[in-house]
Amino acid sequence: MDTQDLIAAIVFGAVIGVVARIVLPGRQNIGLIATVLVGMGAAVAGTWVSSRYDVHSSHLFTVTGRTFDWAVVGVQAGIAVVGVAIAAVLAKTFSTDRD
Repeated sequence: MDTQDLIAAIVFGAVIGVVARIVLPGRQNIGLIATVLVGMGAAVAGTWVSSRYDVHSSHLFTVTGRTFDWAVVGVQAGIAVVGVAIAAVLAKTFSTDRD
């Protein structure tokens, strides 16, 4: 993973975090900044996991001249959904508001 891959993963992760939050059912009591940070971390982790376990497909797409692999994006999105869910549970657990 080179520097450009890392930067692309972070930028793409911001979008993935927001999408993960939309995909999760119910209301998550975490802010937008936490959601984006979880997405960024998930994108970097997903890129690392895909590279480590050689998860790749022949299905690619291009955004502004940069090519992405659908399998890698799937791993990143899966990690983001789990990360946002964990963040939402932790936020609810440690919240001082009792509903």
